Amino acid sequence: MWIKICGMTSEQAVETCIEERVDAIGFVFAPSVRRLEPLQAARLAAPARGRVRCVAVTLHPSQPLIEQILQQFDPDILQTDLEDLAQLRLPASLSVLPVLRAGAAGDRTAAQRISPQQALPTRLLFEGAHSGTGLAADWSAAASLAARTQLVLAGGLNALNIAAAIAAVRPFGVDVSSGVESEPGRKSPHKIVQFIQAARAAATAVSA
Repeated sequence: MWIKICGMTSEQAVETCIEERVDAIGFVFAPSVRRLEPLQAARLAAPARGRVRCVAVTLHPSQPLIEQILQQFDPDILQTDLEDLAQLRLPASLSVLPVLRAGAAGDRTAAQRISPQQALPTRLLFEGAHSGTGLAADWSAAASLAARTQLVLAGGLNALNIAAAIAAVRPFGVDVSSGVESEPGRKSPHKIVQFIQAARAAATAVSA
C-alpha cells in the first residue's frame, strides 16, 4: 500500500513520516492553512530527501509559481489537477500525480466525465471537490477507476474509516491530510502512526 501524508508544516510531522517509512509527503503551495513558501518547504523537506518522495501540491498554479517551486523546492513529484497539466511547461524528468476530482459520496459527476474507453494516466489521485476539507469522495466511483489505473484515494480518510475505504475501493495507495491533524494545519504524530498502521493492516487483509 502506497501511503502519502499531505500538508507537512512541522519538523516533527516530517520526522514521524520518515520513521514510519511512508512513500511520500506533501507540501502545499495552494490556498490552505497548510500553505508554505517554497524555501520554507525545502527546509522542512531536507531530512526526507532520498528517503521519502517529496510532493509539491498545487492547484491551478501559474507558470511563474511552478518555476519558483522547481527552483527553490525541487520536488520529486508535482501534484495538480489533471486539467492543469496541459497548460504547464514541466521538465520531462519530473514525475506528476494528476488529480481527478469528484463530489461528496453519491456525486459521480466528475467521474462520469471519464469514459470507459478514455485512456487514464498511469497513476492518479482521486479527490473530493475540495482538498483538505475532511469530506469523503465517492468510493464507488473511485473503485471503478481503481480497476483501470493506479488510483491513490484521498478525501476524508482517517484511522477509523481507512479499512472500509480500502475494502471498498481497492486502491493502489491512500493520501491523508486533515484526518491526521490535531487541529487544522497541525499534524499529530500519534494520528499519523495510527493511520499508517490501520492502512497497512487493511491492505494486508484485502490481499489475503
